[in-house]
Amino acid sequence: MKVEQVAAAYAVEDASGAGGWVAEHLGFEVLVDLGWYASTRHPDVAVTVDFVDRGHHTWQGRPAVSGAMLALVVDAVDEHHSRLAGAGVEVLTAPRTEPWGQRRCQVSGPGGLVVELVQPVAPDPEWMAAQGLPG
Repeated sequence: MKVEQVAAAYAVEDASGAGGWVAEHLGFEVLVDLGWYASTRHPDVAVTVDFVDRGHHTWQGRPAVSGAMLALVVDAVDEHHSRLAGAGVEVLTAPRTEPWGQRRCQVSGPGGLVVELVQPVAPDPEWMAAQGLPG
């Protein structure tokens, strides 16, 4: 299989609004907004994130995915957390450092999509060793 592009699509109640949300809060560009469908892309990576109105015929009546998360590797989790919280975005998980080498937080995105912001940090060598991982 030759893959030419990678995209993730999420069923939401308001595709246009969801596209606007990721543009406003995460810096994505809205490439296409048809009302029932919005396609977005961040200027730093070649991945598109699309939204489709849950009731549109292109979704084929399939149930929405449960437990979906959009994870973005970013440069400064604490700064982005403060900015999003200040803009009234619901914070699900405050910034915390994980022993496997991530500083992360989670916010509630459009349609209940969990958006996780992850910043690479040095892993805890003892934790890594206990897991049998190099580090």
